[in-house]
Amino acid sequence: MKTLALFFLSAVICSSQAYCLELPETEYYSLMMDGKKIGYVESSRVVTNDIVTTTQKTKMTIGRMGVMMTVTSSETSLETADGKPISFESEMDASIMKSRTTGKFLENGKFEITINQMGAAQKKVIDYPEGALMSEGLRLLQINKGLKEGTSYKAKVFMTANQMGLDAEVKVGPEVKIDLFGRVVLLTEVRTSMQTGPAGSISTTSYVDKQFRSLKSITPAMGMELVMIACDKEFALSADDQVDFLDKLLLDSPRELKLDGKIVKGKLTYTIKPAEGANIKIPSGDNQKVVRQEDGTLIVTVDPAKASAGVKFPYKGKDTEVLKMLEPTMYVQSDDEKIITLAKQATKGIDDAAKAAMAIEKFVGEYINEKNLSVGYATASEVAVSKQGDCSEHAVLTAAMCRAIGIPARVVVGLVYVEEFGHRKNIFGGHAWTQAYIGGKWIGVDATRGYGAGHIELSTGTGEPSDFLSMVNTLGYFKIQEIK
Repeated sequence: MKTLALFFLSAVICSSQAYCLELPETEYYSLMMDGKKIGYVESSRVVTNDIVTTTQKTKMTIGRMGVMMTVTSSETSLETADGKPISFESEMDASIMKSRTTGKFLENGKFEITINQMGAAQKKVIDYPEGALMSEGLRLLQINKGLKEGTSYKAKVFMTANQMGLDAEVKVGPEVKIDLFGRVVLLTEVRTSMQTGPAGSISTTSYVDKQFRSLKSITPAMGMELVMIACDKEFALSADDQVDFLDKLLLDSPRELKLDGKIVKGKLTYTIKPAEGANIKIPSGDNQKVVRQEDGTLIVTVDPAKASAGVKFPYKGKDTEVLKMLEPTMYVQSDDEKIITLAKQATKGIDDAAKAAMAIEKFVGEYINEKNLSVGYATASEVAVSKQGDCSEHAVLTAAMCRAIGIPARVVVGLVYVEEFGHRKNIFGGHAWTQAYIGGKWIGVDATRGYGAGHIELSTGTGEPSDFLSMVNTLGYFKIQEIK
């Protein structure tokens, strides 16, 4: 059981650096979470023959119920001196999950993307988001706009994680005194809000000097604060504190729930109270209905949808959103030969979509025979080989196997009720599962425990970690007040 928080944090770090402008030498930052050091960021900008190379390397170590995990990432962008994109390279290493993505700008306004995982390369050509800026383009924009208090402007930021352009709004605030590990300096406050989806955004407050260098940035995420502070190399590379963030994301249940096996059967209504000032958004769908009260309280009724019998597969409908959930992606490789083989093996002799989805649920639960928290967020192809992981690995493999036989499937992130986890009892914890589209409804499929009313859906997506960025402003910002 876990959240995708490590990937949320990685994305938050990238977004918080979108307006961090460096001098031509290497800069180091200490990465802090709730006042404790969890890693560092190394940034550099080099100009050679009118080509600007900007590199950011990040290393962070976070605990999950006593299991310490280190994630390293590196992003390099090449741009012309006037900020036009040329290419980028992005790498991430999170336990067994290692990936490398490169992009090259083509003259026709498109980008050629190459994704390397487990020794295999996937290529695709995408439309480059019109007007989207990389590091140097953003640096030049901020210099052009200046640091006069009251200045505000908009920009589109190219994110290598999902090859999309995210809309950002920047507002320049006053000069304020900022403490940098005991050194107090006068810096200009710059607030940046980056839209991550229809219902979410990441907001960062940066403090920059006269040379447009960000010396400190603060980003609220999952009820905590992620802080980057400029420092010397020695301190940046010094030993990190041991921080166990997963325990902070567990929610106490107002009462004990009755389990049938591992799931809560029937229907439940949750009264969810947002933290003061929080404006959380929880989606309605086939499995839950959400009503917002005048005071901001949410009434969430979870009533799991039942799959219609006799529905054949593969899906023959024309709904474009549903059809997207049949396509292979970077993390849900439904066209992988091993995954196709496993899907056919799990559903041999079955022609009913509901029965096939349940067969895949059971198969994945048994196939992943090493259940642990040491995996960051592996792809379906990686899980098919390693047979290890926890909820997110079960979810992506289940989704990929469903898609491989023509059943649309998506990955869900939310909360699930458990009687005991670590030293806590009767709690709701971050969880990932799958939904399969059968007979016009999205049906819950959970290969770790089965799906029931103890599941609260917070976000859905194709299975890419970046799909769930909007949750940084949901997880950690509410409590469950009552359950009926």
